[in-house]
Amino acid sequence: MERPAIGLGRIILLFWSVIKGLFQPPLDMRNTIRQMLEIGVNSIPVVLITALATGMVLALHMYTGFDRFGAEGLVGTVVALSMTREFGPVLTALVVSGRAGASMAAELGTMRVTEQIDALETLATDPVKYLIVPRFISGMIMLPALTVITDIVGILGGYFVAVSLLGTSSRTYMRATWDYLQMEDIYNGLIKACFFGIAFTLISCYKGFYTRGGAAGVGKATTGAVVYSFMTILISDYFLSAWLFK
Repeated sequence: MERPAIGLGRIILLFWSVIKGLFQPPLDMRNTIRQMLEIGVNSIPVVLITALATGMVLALHMYTGFDRFGAEGLVGTVVALSMTREFGPVLTALVVSGRAGASMAAELGTMRVTEQIDALETLATDPVKYLIVPRFISGMIMLPALTVITDIVGILGGYFVAVSLLGTSSRTYMRATWDYLQMEDIYNGLIKACFFGIAFTLISCYKGFYTRGGAAGVGKATTGAVVYSFMTILISDYFLSAWLFK
Protein backbone atom coordinates (compact mmCIF):
# COMPACT_ATOMS: atom_id res chain seq x y z
CA MET A 1 0.00 0.00 0.00
CA GLU A 2 1.33 3.40 -0.98
CA ARG A 3 2.34 5.67 1.88
CA PRO A 4 0.40 8.97 2.08
CA ALA A 5 3.58 11.08 1.95
CA ILE A 6 4.75 9.31 -1.19
CA GLY A 7 1.36 9.68 -2.83
CA LEU A 8 1.21 13.39 -1.97
CA GLY A 9 4.68 13.93 -3.37
CA ARG A 10 3.84 12.10 -6.58
CA ILE A 11 0.61 14.02 -7.20
CA ILE A 12 2.38 17.35 -6.57
CA LEU A 13 5.12 16.41 -9.04
CA LEU A 14 2.49 15.26 -11.53
CA PHE A 15 0.63 18.54 -11.17
CA TRP A 16 3.86 20.46 -11.77
CA SER A 17 4.59 18.38 -14.86
CA VAL A 18 1.08 19.10 -16.18
CA ILE A 19 1.51 22.85 -15.62
CA LYS A 20 4.81 22.78 -17.52
CA GLY A 21 3.20 20.76 -20.29
CA LEU A 22 0.48 23.39 -20.71
CA PHE A 23 3.06 25.95 -21.81
CA GLN A 24 5.25 23.70 -23.93
CA PRO A 25 4.11 23.60 -27.58
CA PRO A 26 2.72 21.87 -29.45
CA LEU A 27 -0.66 21.23 -27.87
CA ASP A 28 -2.40 18.10 -29.12
CA MET A 29 -5.71 19.71 -30.08
CA ARG A 30 -7.18 16.55 -31.60
CA ASN A 31 -6.70 14.61 -28.38
CA THR A 32 -7.91 17.56 -26.32
CA ILE A 33 -11.13 17.86 -28.33
CA ARG A 34 -11.67 14.12 -28.06
CA GLN A 35 -11.36 14.37 -24.28
CA MET A 36 -13.75 17.33 -24.22
CA LEU A 37 -16.31 15.20 -26.01
CA GLU A 38 -15.74 12.33 -23.59
CA ILE A 39 -15.85 14.44 -20.41
CA GLY A 40 -18.35 17.06 -21.50
CA VAL A 41 -20.69 16.04 -24.29
CA ASN A 42 -21.04 12.40 -23.23
CA SER A 43 -21.87 13.50 -19.68
CA ILE A 44 -24.76 15.76 -20.71
CA PRO A 45 -27.57 13.14 -20.40
CA VAL A 46 -26.74 12.17 -16.81
CA VAL A 47 -26.11 15.83 -15.90
CA LEU A 48 -29.51 16.83 -17.29
CA ILE A 49 -31.33 14.14 -15.31
CA THR A 50 -29.47 15.03 -12.11
CA ALA A 51 -30.10 18.77 -12.51
CA LEU A 52 -33.78 18.39 -13.34
CA ALA A 53 -34.43 16.06 -10.40
CA THR A 54 -32.49 18.29 -8.01
CA GLY A 55 -34.35 21.45 -9.03
CA MET A 56 -37.71 19.72 -8.73
CA VAL A 57 -36.95 18.28 -5.29
CA LEU A 58 -35.62 21.63 -4.06
CA ALA A 59 -38.77 23.45 -5.18
CA LEU A 60 -41.00 20.82 -3.59
CA HIS A 61 -39.27 20.97 -0.21
CA MET A 62 -38.87 24.75 -0.22
CA TYR A 63 -42.54 25.26 -1.04
CA THR A 64 -43.61 22.88 1.72
CA GLY A 65 -41.45 24.69 4.25
CA PHE A 66 -42.16 28.26 3.17
CA ASP A 67 -45.89 27.59 2.98
CA ARG A 68 -45.93 27.42 6.78
CA PHE A 69 -44.74 31.04 6.95
CA GLY A 70 -46.58 32.43 3.95
CA ALA A 71 -43.34 32.89 2.01
CA GLU A 72 -44.06 30.76 -1.06
CA GLY A 73 -42.87 33.59 -3.30
CA LEU A 74 -39.28 32.97 -2.21
CA VAL A 75 -39.13 29.46 -3.66
CA GLY A 76 -37.59 30.71 -6.90
CA THR A 77 -34.93 32.65 -4.99
CA VAL A 78 -33.86 29.67 -2.90
CA VAL A 79 -33.79 27.29 -5.87
CA ALA A 80 -31.72 29.70 -7.97
CA LEU A 81 -29.21 30.46 -5.20
CA SER A 82 -28.92 26.81 -4.19
CA MET A 83 -28.29 25.67 -7.76
CA THR A 84 -25.78 28.37 -8.74
CA ARG A 85 -23.85 28.47 -5.47
CA GLU A 86 -23.85 24.87 -4.34
CA PHE A 87 -25.78 22.11 -6.07
CA GLY A 88 -24.81 23.08 -9.62
CA PRO A 89 -21.03 22.83 -9.28
CA VAL A 90 -20.97 20.10 -6.62
CA LEU A 91 -23.46 17.68 -8.16
CA THR A 92 -21.99 18.19 -11.63
CA ALA A 93 -18.51 17.46 -10.31
CA LEU A 94 -19.66 14.33 -8.48
CA VAL A 95 -21.57 12.98 -11.47
CA VAL A 96 -18.81 13.69 -13.99
CA SER A 97 -16.03 12.40 -11.73
CA GLY A 98 -17.99 9.19 -11.21
CA ARG A 99 -18.45 8.72 -14.93
CA ALA A 100 -15.49 10.32 -16.71
CA GLY A 101 -13.01 10.12 -13.81
CA ALA A 102 -13.45 6.38 -13.48
CA SER A 103 -13.00 6.04 -17.23
CA MET A 104 -9.75 8.04 -17.13
CA ALA A 105 -8.30 5.95 -14.32
CA ALA A 106 -9.28 2.68 -15.99
CA GLU A 107 -7.90 3.72 -19.37
CA LEU A 108 -4.57 4.99 -18.05
CA GLY A 109 -4.30 2.08 -15.64
CA THR A 110 -4.77 -0.39 -18.47
CA MET A 111 -2.13 1.42 -20.51
CA ARG A 112 0.26 1.24 -17.57
CA VAL A 113 -0.15 -2.48 -16.84
CA THR A 114 0.07 -3.35 -20.55
CA GLU A 115 3.28 -1.27 -20.79
CA GLN A 116 1.88 1.17 -23.35
CA ILE A 117 3.04 4.12 -21.24
CA ASP A 118 6.51 2.58 -21.04
CA ALA A 119 6.47 2.30 -24.83
CA LEU A 120 5.71 6.02 -25.14
CA GLU A 121 8.70 6.82 -22.95
CA THR A 122 10.86 4.52 -25.09
CA LEU A 123 9.76 6.49 -28.17
CA ALA A 124 10.84 9.75 -26.45
CA THR A 125 7.21 10.88 -26.05
CA ASP A 126 6.34 12.58 -22.78
CA PRO A 127 3.39 10.52 -21.46
CA VAL A 128 2.24 13.33 -19.15
CA LYS A 129 1.97 15.82 -22.00
CA TYR A 130 0.45 13.31 -24.39
CA LEU A 131 -2.02 11.59 -22.05
CA ILE A 132 -2.72 13.81 -19.05
CA VAL A 133 -2.50 17.42 -20.27
CA PRO A 134 -5.44 17.04 -22.73
CA ARG A 135 -7.56 15.50 -19.98
CA PHE A 136 -6.56 18.24 -17.55
CA ILE A 137 -7.53 21.00 -19.99
CA SER A 138 -10.79 19.28 -20.84
CA GLY A 139 -11.82 18.85 -17.21
CA MET A 140 -10.95 22.46 -16.39
CA ILE A 141 -13.06 23.77 -19.31
CA MET A 142 -15.94 21.34 -19.55
CA LEU A 143 -16.95 21.15 -15.90
CA PRO A 144 -17.86 24.87 -15.71
CA ALA A 145 -19.70 24.49 -19.04
CA LEU A 146 -21.69 21.54 -17.68
CA THR A 147 -22.36 23.51 -14.49
CA VAL A 148 -24.05 26.25 -16.53
CA ILE A 149 -26.34 23.61 -18.00
CA THR A 150 -27.02 22.20 -14.54
CA ASP A 151 -27.92 25.64 -13.17
CA ILE A 152 -30.35 26.40 -16.00
CA VAL A 153 -32.04 22.99 -15.99
CA GLY A 154 -32.27 22.95 -12.20
CA ILE A 155 -33.97 26.35 -12.12
CA LEU A 156 -36.36 25.25 -14.87
CA GLY A 157 -37.13 22.07 -12.94
CA GLY A 158 -37.96 24.15 -9.88
CA TYR A 159 -40.13 26.40 -12.04
CA PHE A 160 -42.08 23.42 -13.37
CA VAL A 161 -42.84 22.05 -9.90
CA ALA A 162 -43.57 25.40 -8.26
CA VAL A 163 -45.72 26.83 -11.06
CA SER A 164 -47.28 23.84 -12.83
CA LEU A 165 -47.76 21.48 -9.90
CA LEU A 166 -47.99 23.67 -6.80
CA GLY A 167 -49.77 26.67 -8.26
CA THR A 168 -47.19 29.40 -7.61
CA SER A 169 -47.51 32.44 -9.84
CA SER A 170 -45.15 32.27 -12.80
CA ARG A 171 -44.43 35.98 -12.53
CA THR A 172 -43.70 35.71 -8.82
CA TYR A 173 -41.30 32.80 -9.33
CA MET A 174 -39.34 34.50 -12.10
CA ARG A 175 -39.24 37.84 -10.32
CA ALA A 176 -38.00 36.25 -7.10
CA THR A 177 -35.34 34.44 -9.11
CA TRP A 178 -33.94 37.48 -10.92
CA ASP A 179 -34.34 40.05 -8.13
CA TYR A 180 -32.09 38.21 -5.68
CA LEU A 181 -29.76 36.24 -7.96
CA GLN A 182 -26.55 38.15 -8.64
CA MET A 183 -23.87 37.55 -11.25
CA GLU A 184 -21.40 37.06 -8.41
CA ASP A 185 -23.32 33.95 -7.35
CA ILE A 186 -22.99 32.50 -10.85
CA TYR A 187 -19.31 33.44 -11.29
CA ASN A 188 -18.27 32.05 -7.92
CA GLY A 189 -20.13 28.82 -8.64
CA LEU A 190 -18.19 28.49 -11.90
CA ILE A 191 -14.92 29.11 -10.06
CA LYS A 192 -15.78 26.20 -7.79
CA ALA A 193 -16.60 24.08 -10.84
CA CYS A 194 -13.25 24.91 -12.45
CA PHE A 195 -11.41 23.87 -9.28
CA PHE A 196 -13.41 20.65 -9.06
CA GLY A 197 -12.62 19.91 -12.70
CA ILE A 198 -8.91 20.31 -12.04
CA ALA A 199 -9.11 18.21 -8.88
CA PHE A 200 -10.95 15.20 -10.26
CA THR A 201 -8.96 15.00 -13.51
CA LEU A 202 -5.66 15.24 -11.64
CA ILE A 203 -6.67 12.60 -9.09
CA SER A 204 -8.11 10.24 -11.71
CA CYS A 205 -5.08 10.56 -13.98
CA TYR A 206 -2.73 10.10 -11.04
CA LYS A 207 -4.44 6.91 -9.87
CA GLY A 208 -4.40 5.50 -13.40
CA PHE A 209 -0.88 6.64 -14.25
CA TYR A 210 0.67 4.94 -11.21
CA THR A 211 -1.36 1.73 -11.36
CA ARG A 212 0.39 -1.45 -10.33
CA GLY A 213 -0.69 -5.06 -10.06
CA GLY A 214 -2.34 -6.03 -13.33
CA ALA A 215 -6.12 -6.22 -13.75
CA ALA A 216 -6.74 -6.13 -9.99
CA GLY A 217 -4.63 -2.98 -9.79
CA VAL A 218 -6.73 -1.31 -12.49
CA GLY A 219 -9.87 -2.05 -10.50
CA LYS A 220 -8.35 -0.62 -7.32
CA ALA A 221 -7.12 2.46 -9.17
CA THR A 222 -10.56 3.09 -10.65
CA THR A 223 -12.26 2.74 -7.28
CA GLY A 224 -9.64 4.92 -5.61
CA ALA A 225 -10.02 7.61 -8.26
CA VAL A 226 -13.77 7.90 -7.65
CA VAL A 227 -13.52 7.76 -3.85
CA TYR A 228 -10.71 10.30 -3.55
CA SER A 229 -12.33 12.59 -6.12
CA PHE A 230 -15.59 12.56 -4.17
CA MET A 231 -13.81 13.25 -0.89
CA THR A 232 -11.76 16.07 -2.38
CA ILE A 233 -14.80 17.71 -3.96
CA LEU A 234 -16.91 17.56 -0.81
CA ILE A 235 -14.18 18.69 1.58
CA SER A 236 -12.87 21.49 -0.63
CA ASP A 237 -16.42 22.68 -1.26
CA TYR A 238 -16.67 23.95 2.32
CA PHE A 239 -13.44 25.94 2.11
CA LEU A 240 -14.28 27.35 -1.31
CA SER A 241 -17.75 28.36 -0.11
CA ALA A 242 -16.30 30.02 2.99
CA TRP A 243 -13.86 31.94 0.79
CA LEU A 244 -16.09 32.89 -2.11
CA PHE A 245 -19.38 33.58 -0.32
CA LYS A 246 -18.26 35.08 2.96
